[in-house]
Amino acid sequence: MNPRSISFRLVAWHAGLLTGIFLLLCALLYLDLRHFLENDLRQSQLRRARQIGQTLLVHVKQTGEAYVASQVADWYDPDINDRFIRITRADGTLVFVSKAPKDGSFDPAEVPPVPGGSSKTEFLSKVKLSGGNTLLVAALNFKSSGNPDYLVEFGALLDPVEAMLNHLFLQLALGLPLAVIIITAGGYLLVRRALKPVEQITRKAEQITQHNLSERLPVARTGDELERLSHSLNRMIARLDDAFQNSKRFVADASHELRTPLTILRGELENLNEAANLDPEVRGQLGSLMEEVERLSKIVEQLLALSRLDAGEAQTEWTRFDLAELARTTAEQMSLLAEDKGIAISCKADLKVPVAGDRARLKQVVVNLLDNAIKYTPEQGAIQLNVTTANGHAILEVTDNGPGIPPDAQPHVFERFYRVDPTRSGDPGSAGLGLSIVKSICTAHGAEVEVQTAVGRGSRFRVKLPLFNSGHPS
Repeated sequence: MNPRSISFRLVAWHAGLLTGIFLLLCALLYLDLRHFLENDLRQSQLRRARQIGQTLLVHVKQTGEAYVASQVADWYDPDINDRFIRITRADGTLVFVSKAPKDGSFDPAEVPPVPGGSSKTEFLSKVKLSGGNTLLVAALNFKSSGNPDYLVEFGALLDPVEAMLNHLFLQLALGLPLAVIIITAGGYLLVRRALKPVEQITRKAEQITQHNLSERLPVARTGDELERLSHSLNRMIARLDDAFQNSKRFVADASHELRTPLTILRGELENLNEAANLDPEVRGQLGSLMEEVERLSKIVEQLLALSRLDAGEAQTEWTRFDLAELARTTAEQMSLLAEDKGIAISCKADLKVPVAGDRARLKQVVVNLLDNAIKYTPEQGAIQLNVTTANGHAILEVTDNGPGIPPDAQPHVFERFYRVDPTRSGDPGSAGLGLSIVKSICTAHGAEVEVQTAVGRGSRFRVKLPLFNSGHPS
């Protein structure tokens, strides 16, 4: 995917935003759960410390300290439940301390007194033990009228809480890549679905040319900017269609109307030229005028041919014929024109190549390509005409050893009235319509035409036409 495309940026923003939200939620979940578990453990230890004070120490004068110690051991089983319990007098002497837990996770003798003060009733402390374990200790300064003051310490290991949090962290860490994959895939699918109308519009727009401007882009019924864009583009195509149709009608009408006055003008000039008493200088001027009239007539005929091709005339008179035979006979006819420059035309078209189309128009393709090659091939040069078949298509190639076409001119060689450089062809009077006619005829026959060229190495024009036996209509 192109990193500068709108699809990539939308997917990246979607994935980045949701991944950031996911990370934030995971962090909040982890911190909130840590706070909850630690606070719950803290409160439970404080409740037990209060319970010892309010149920046992409050009657210590009547029951004695030994009874309190035995009851604490019976009630809480600290060595079995992995609890730490210690009761000390105000002077620091020991009343009771729990035994080491069964699993040996800590030694009660290592637990230092909880730092607090006589002004505090309840306070907490985290004690880091030598074995690496952490003990959370809740301490209670128990004072009761008529009874001695005691410090009750009740503690529990934080390791189960840490183990649960570590397990949660591992699950979140493993789930994050999966979540990112799902988020990215989901974002990609959503973006593809959202941009599908744009892809349809793009594909249809690429198919619309000057030959099918009557077609329109699909309209996405979304009620948003995309639908408005589709309508705007269709209105623009309609305006272009009108402009092209007006242009075609003008060219067709103008070329048709110009034929008659040019014919009359040529006839009148020929009559004048036949006069016996003409001054030689005037006769020379008449010759120049007749050449210009002939050139104008040729341009008009070419314009008329283009207008007829645009109107679809080339598809009305299709027949089946042998393209190889057509190429051979056309090459023989054009060889007379080539001989004036000492150019040799060789034709390789031995096998039959059946095609369907307008024979006269396809002959015009061969004539125009050979004529173009003759113009651009230097004297004593060579032109090769080949007709072959490949993958269900007829291939016609015209290769010359002329000067070639500059890279900046190659995309425009089939455009109307475009000339690479009149001084390179030896025919400055060319109107630049020959290759345009070739392109129009090929388009009308469902054929493709392309040029392969390099400066100083000549040019090769290649026409690919469907074979008749490949299912092309006759």
